[in-house]
This record gives sequence, structure tokens and C-alpha cells, in this order.
Amino acid sequence: MKTLYIECNMGAAGDMLMAGLLELHPDPDGFIERLNQLGIPGVEIRREKSTKQGIVGTNIRVLVKGEEESSRDYHPDHHDHHHDHDHPHDHTHDHDHYHHHDHDHHEHSHDHSDHHHGELSTLPNVTKIISELSIPEGVKQNALAIYQLIAEAEAKAHDRDVAQVHFHEVGALDAVTDIVGNCLLLDELKPDQIVVSPVHVGSGMVKCAHGTLPVPAPATAHILRGVPTYSGDIRGELCTPTGAAILKHFADRFGPQPVLRVEKIGYGMGKKDFTAANMVRIFLGDTDDRSDEIIELSCNLDDMTGEAIGHAFDVLMQAGALDVHLSQIQMKKNRPGVMLHCMCRPEQSDRFAQLLLKHTTTFGVRKTAYQRYVLTRTEEQFDSSLG
Repeated sequence: MKTLYIECNMGAAGDMLMAGLLELHPDPDGFIERLNQLGIPGVEIRREKSTKQGIVGTNIRVLVKGEEESSRDYHPDHHDHHHDHDHPHDHTHDHDHYHHHDHDHHEHSHDHSDHHHGELSTLPNVTKIISELSIPEGVKQNALAIYQLIAEAEAKAHDRDVAQVHFHEVGALDAVTDIVGNCLLLDELKPDQIVVSPVHVGSGMVKCAHGTLPVPAPATAHILRGVPTYSGDIRGELCTPTGAAILKHFADRFGPQPVLRVEKIGYGMGKKDFTAANMVRIFLGDTDDRSDEIIELSCNLDDMTGEAIGHAFDVLMQAGALDVHLSQIQMKKNRPGVMLHCMCRPEQSDRFAQLLLKHTTTFGVRKTAYQRYVLTRTEEQFDSSLG
């Protein structure tokens, strides 16, 4: 089974993820050339070598009309230097966008401006730009889903409708490139599964127009719900909203590295220097047909209608359960009933237990861990003479 393991010991950001994946690609220069030819207006992507703590990796630079994109976060640090994070907090249009981060990947001294707002400020406009790119339909849908996830997080953070969210940087040309680039790389690498480590989010505070906020910032924290995260001694924001959204969208599961025969390692570098190497490390390798652990949640039901049980079934499947099924049982006083079974990943069990308690009449949920063996599966597309 072809597996990607993404190590987020220094958080995650869109350009770092793209740089790490690019090192795994069989033709990185050709990929950059094709990315530059997609038709994103005025954008040039450069692949450069970077060294952190003696480790050599790749840094991605996105230039718009020959200059580093200025519509990014402004980051004066504790010593009055300024840096720009490579990904945004996508606050609504009526907010002045001013952030203070210690973790940066692109460095600028520009104030946030509105020169992209008219063209790229809303989700429909971003949708139009991505939809017009010459990329596979699946790549487009993944990119749009990531933007939707970010928009919903920003709307939640600011108590607004998604339609009212205006993208300052996520809607800008450089961020379009970051997200589309990651989606396209994963489409071409075609891993069978993506496993992501617990995510280091950083620590301290972040300043913006709303005041001084804790790290992770509200939108990032909303995106990372259900994802294992941790803090540490490094001050500043290590995981950006865009990085969080990419991981949340593509990860099959979060946890330790599986048993893996590593074939390639990609190093995606940030720009700022810390006491630890500022990079995302991505392993590509194979696992055998494997056993893994899944959780079965179950409950007995004898006082719900078939329609209500069907609704609970749909809720669980739409939430991402591995499987849901029913079995006939005999309840007290010889009444017929059903046992509802929900299969999920271990890290999802608490969330699905809450869904069972909310959408059924049960007073309790049983939890059982199972080991299972899984065959390697592949997908192929072909034209049939039968249509």
C-alpha cells in the first residue's frame, strides 16, 4: 500500500507542504513548469533550495508580476522585525488585517492592502478562478473543498454567514497557487493512504485587528477540531489555516508513523529560523496488506421508528463512519429491537459516540476495539466497449 506520512513537528503551511510533496515527485522541474502554465494570472512559481539546521530541502516562492505577493499577514516580531506568514487568516472584508506571528514562511514588509479584494475576495470568485484552470476535475473539487473548509471556519470565528466571508490572502493569487499545487501533487503522487502526525500548533499569542488572540487562532482551531494537536516551547503560530485545511481534507487518519518501507523523503522548508529545523517532513513508502485497529460503537434500540433509525444511519455515514449496519435482536419483554453498529477510526470514536447519543434514544454506547486485515486496493480507469 502506497503511503504518505506527513510529519508536522513544526506545524504545517501550504507552501511547506507543497515543497515537501514536490521533492517526492519524479519530475519536480516539469511540475513547476506545468504549474506556471496553468493560467493563474501573473503568477510565477519558483523552486529553490533551502538549508535548516544543516538539512537541505525545498522552498517554494510564489511571485505575482515579479514580486512577492504583498497581500499576506504582516508580522512584526517581539523585536520589531516584520515577517509575513505564508498563509492567511481570512477575515471578513470590513476588518483591517493585521497579525503578529513568530512563525513565517514568506517575509514581507508590506501593509495589508485591498488591491485583490474586488477580483478575488469572495468564495464564488475563487471558485470561478479555480474552475477555469486546466486541471483534472477531481483536483478542482479538492481545492474548492479546502476553500470551503476555510470559509466555514472564518465564518464561525466571526459569527458570520459563509457568504459574508471575504478572503484577503486565501483568495489571493499566491494562495490559489499553494492550494491548487498541493491538490495537483497529491493527485499525481496517488498515495493509497495519507497518515499525518499530531500537529504542533505553536504557542503564545497572535495580534490582529480584533485584539490579541491565543495560538492557534480561532479559525485554525475550528479547522483542527477532532485533529490531535499539541503546543510546545516555540512561540508563535506554526500551523496556518491553509495548512490545517489541507491536512484535514486529505488525511485518512492522524497518529504515529505506521510500519513503512520508506522510498523517498521530502523536506518542505519554511523561511524563518528556529532552534529546531523549520520544515515539514514527508515520507513516501509502502506498507504490506496490513492489519489495523478500528472501533465498533454499538447500542440497542427498541423505541425508535424505522424512519428515525434511518436518519441516524445517514448522519453517521455522512460524518465519515467506515460502516454502519443494523442487526436484529430480542429486547426485554421479548420485544423485537435492533442493534446499531458504527465502525470508525480510534481517533473518531468520541465524536461518533456523541452522534449516537444525540440522534438515537439510547442511554449508552458500547465501544469495542478490533484488529482487521485489509487488502491493498487500487483504482484504474478504462474505456469499456459496453459504454
